[in-house]
Amino acid sequence: MSSNTPRILVIIGSPRKYGSCLKLASIAERGVKDAGGIPERVFLYDYNIKPCIGCVSDDQYVCRFPCIIEDDDFNKLGEKMLETDGYIFVSPIYWYSVSGLWKNFIDRMTSFENMIHHTGRSLLEGKVAGFIVVGNDSGGIHAIATLMVTMNSYGIHIPPWALAYSHEREDVLNDQQAVMDAYNVGYIVAKAARILKGDVVWYNPRVDIDDLRQYAYKESLNYNSYKLERLELFKKKKV
Repeated sequence: MSSNTPRILVIIGSPRKYGSCLKLASIAERGVKDAGGIPERVFLYDYNIKPCIGCVSDDQYVCRFPCIIEDDDFNKLGEKMLETDGYIFVSPIYWYSVSGLWKNFIDRMTSFENMIHHTGRSLLEGKVAGFIVVGNDSGGIHAIATLMVTMNSYGIHIPPWALAYSHEREDVLNDQQAVMDAYNVGYIVAKAARILKGDVVWYNPRVDIDDLRQYAYKESLNYNSYKLERLELFKKKKV
């Protein structure tokens, strides 16, 4: 196996191992393989993931990875995540969002991101993610949007077309678009992970905030005449 071969963790957050999430996830795994990657399947419901206790709100420096909650399986699964290059997050749609266990897991992933205050980097920076959600009713885009904005805030790259969803009541395999999109989620995530493999630093937390403020303020002064023109216009229009 080449050192540049991307390893992609496919995390399925449905309690139904035989259902629609599994079907589309397996198709995404084919996409990973066809792009030269190695998929690994994980069922989230095989793990005990306790809710986040919000320690970051008490003391920002208490929140770190490994998480201080030690009597569940989060840290075990977290280590597996850090050993891989990308993820495909698969969830059923539970009332316009992800499943409850998925939400627990997402909240606990704060411990990865908050390492930026300990080491200068989120532990997820440079990883890649794609998303698949399935349900018998609407809410797919809302669930994906929640996942996307959260994972991007953790420092994870989201390549184009990295989403697939279906809310058909019949067999999901009859949803031609969902099948095609699921395959490409795997294919694209693996391709992006291969490109991004390596020690690349993206977010820079070591900036001079006061210098940036002064710079922006001086830039705004260059357009002060426009502000005065607007104020004059407002005076004329004032009744």
